[in-house]
Amino acid sequence: MARIAYFRVSTRDQSVESQRHTLGGNFDREFSDNGVSGTVKAMERPGFKECAAYLRDGDTLSVYAVDRLGRDSIDVQTTVRDLRAKGVIVDVHGLGPIAGDAGELVLTLLAQLAQMEKNRIIARTEAGRQVAKASIAATGKTHRGKVSLGRPVEHDSKEIALWRKETGASIAQTAEKFAVSTATVKRACKA
Repeated sequence: MARIAYFRVSTRDQSVESQRHTLGGNFDREFSDNGVSGTVKAMERPGFKECAAYLRDGDTLSVYAVDRLGRDSIDVQTTVRDLRAKGVIVDVHGLGPIAGDAGELVLTLLAQLAQMEKNRIIARTEAGRQVAKASIAATGKTHRGKVSLGRPVEHDSKEIALWRKETGASIAQTAEKFAVSTATVKRACKA
């Protein structure tokens, strides 16, 4: 009967340390997914998939919050039911072990709240994108002063294509000259 922890953070610049600290550490084994959104189904995340395969009857899986398991209500409920059917105790910080009908009810409500938050994040992101598009159309810059919605352009495609054509350089040589990837050179030369 092992104590197992699962941690998940959505971006690579985040750390699981606060989750580890809150759960108290001293686990027999830890699994994590770094830079993986909660919108990705649990069994499609490499860390969780490995965790689920490792868990045995009688083990306790500790998670910081229901939304660390996921932000899709059905996926979270299915994941927890599958683990419980395997004999795994799912212990959510602040809730305790998910057991019986009352535990299932609480889990269902929290999973639905996690999904609702996911939907709110999507709506806020889209609203921000629309404001930025309108600002670009009106002023040439976003409401935050950027010139585009995507990553800033760090190279001139026309310059790359022209230099390659004039010098007869290979894709690799051109990539090295401009400090860009070979894919960037290929895109520049197709344009």
